[in-house]
Amino acid sequence: MALEHAILVSLLEMPGSGYELARRFDRSIGHFWTATHQQIYRVLKRMEHDGWVDVRDVAQHGRPDKKEYSVAGLGRIALSSWLHDPIEPESVRHDLAVKIRGAAFDDPAALIPEVERTQQAHRDRLAHYLAGEKRDFPESEANTAAPEASLDAERELQHAVLRGGIAYERMMIDWLDDVLATLARFGTSR
Repeated sequence: MALEHAILVSLLEMPGSGYELARRFDRSIGHFWTATHQQIYRVLKRMEHDGWVDVRDVAQHGRPDKKEYSVAGLGRIALSSWLHDPIEPESVRHDLAVKIRGAAFDDPAALIPEVERTQQAHRDRLAHYLAGEKRDFPESEANTAAPEASLDAERELQHAVLRGGIAYERMMIDWLDDVLATLARFGTSR
């Protein structure tokens, strides 16, 4: 996926300025596709040049005008084409997994603090996702039998991505519990 596609999706959900897009990436989109503010502005400029986005100046009181971006016809065509293209499953590059394997050639227990730190980061992210789910999808708690029954396609699919993030974080926490138990069996041997 290119950053352009993530921006198109975000702008279809709601037009906005480059600053607003950057905030959305920080808040939600960035959980599965990261980009710096500079990258977003650079890609927006290219998308404007290619006719994928429309731009209009919006007057602001006491501040300079801002540019508001929305998806143009060519942008919708590009996104539709990309949505219909097959993708390859992503390969996992996981530094910690390599460290865990490498620990067999050093002191396995020395890796425990790093695994604990990583696990805490996943716990924190899980808590963030769960708080976002409670805030943004309160209807899913009220109707546990069919949590998505009252949602439209956009919100239901947003929630599906969030549920995937929640499941991933839970899986990582469980796996890291297993890793910690395994490392602890070795104690400090050196």
